[in-house]
Amino acid sequence: MPSPSEPDDRGIVDLRFRALVGEAAWSRLPPAVQRRFSTHLAPGAVCLYAGEVTETRLSRAGRVLAFLARAIGAPLPLEDGMTGSAVVAVTENAALGGQCWTRTYARAGRFPQVIHSAKCFSGPTGLEELVGCGIGMALTVGEHDGALVFRSAHYVFALGPLRIAIPRWLEPGTMEVVHRDEGGGTFLFTLSLRHRWLGEIIHQTARFHDV
Repeated sequence: MPSPSEPDDRGIVDLRFRALVGEAAWSRLPPAVQRRFSTHLAPGAVCLYAGEVTETRLSRAGRVLAFLARAIGAPLPLEDGMTGSAVVAVTENAALGGQCWTRTYARAGRFPQVIHSAKCFSGPTGLEELVGCGIGMALTVGEHDGALVFRSAHYVFALGPLRIAIPRWLEPGTMEVVHRDEGGGTFLFTLSLRHRWLGEIIHQTARFHDV
């Protein structure tokens, strides 16, 4: 396994996440997390993580929001209680100025749910995540208790280079994604969406390992 400052055979050293997190916070992250977020993938290369969704909780409001979000590509968990195998594929996309993330979640007796998003190194916070129909979030990235934490700062509608802020009263809530290393090439992924009036409306936990 390469050290956090060395490239692997898929690409070269990538300092973009490190710059957003800051040197002091970056140094507190486990080496495995540093490695996962410091490789600039070569054209055509794919980074894979395989694992299992262990928990999905959707409140009534969360189920309504997930249903409505189907119109923009279903970027949220679709079913309360959903568990099963999962695969994440990451590729570099120079045209978008970042990475494309494709998440495939198995669903018992149904076709799997596939979620596409693009992490673009742009915007006021330095990082945006875009989903379908130009809807996206400006994200902050930091370290907390040894984990890498992504948190929504505000939501936007992207039309080419143009960004239109979505009014706060239309926002679904604060999105937080936590990447916590568990050692041995395994990490815990936790997603939560918390509405300012309704509390936590979506929560999902999955455990992945490096492929």
